[in-house]
Amino acid sequence: MTEKNFNDFTDEELIVEFQNNNTVVAFEILVKRYKNPLMNYVFRFLGDYELCNDVVQETMIKVYRYKDSYRSIAKFSTWIYTIAGNLAKTELQRQKRRKMFSINAYGKDNDENYEIPDNRYRPDTETDSGIKNEIIQKAILKISLAYRQAVILRDIQELSYEEISEIMNITVGTVKSRINRGRSQLQKLLKHIYKELEIK
Repeated sequence: MTEKNFNDFTDEELIVEFQNNNTVVAFEILVKRYKNPLMNYVFRFLGDYELCNDVVQETMIKVYRYKDSYRSIAKFSTWIYTIAGNLAKTELQRQKRRKMFSINAYGKDNDENYEIPDNRYRPDTETDSGIKNEIIQKAILKISLAYRQAVILRDIQELSYEEISEIMNITVGTVKSRINRGRSQLQKLLKHIYKELEIK
């Protein structure tokens, strides 16, 4: 079967093809479909392009190695977003440990990596909207982690409440509550940031 035929497959059909027949082209099509959405998702989570790239690569490696752990009762998108989200959270924990080590070892925080990276390398930046995206990204990184993930999955990735519920392993009601609270935090932060810019 040619790649053209596989391009017509759903995500679920592709992963099953990869599971049953180890068809590499099926995996490659999945990578093409999900690389950019996952880059955007993880970048919004971490705010660091290099780390984002590492997490997405690790996500694809896990999909390749553990393809047989996928079960057709779930959507492929929820499975791969769950993997990426878990890896992103692990990376955030590493960052916090590094930050604490820096404070304890030197008496102050010498880790400057929490700033937004160079706009030239950011996947979400357009020439005319770079400033706006930077403001939004800074605010996203300041809201609570649980709320952050829910808001990113809903408002940026545009997943359904049901999909987010599966990814985060919480009820749909809790998903809606976290999204509302996250949006509220985001609005307050954006107002504050815009005011700072006006003062400058």
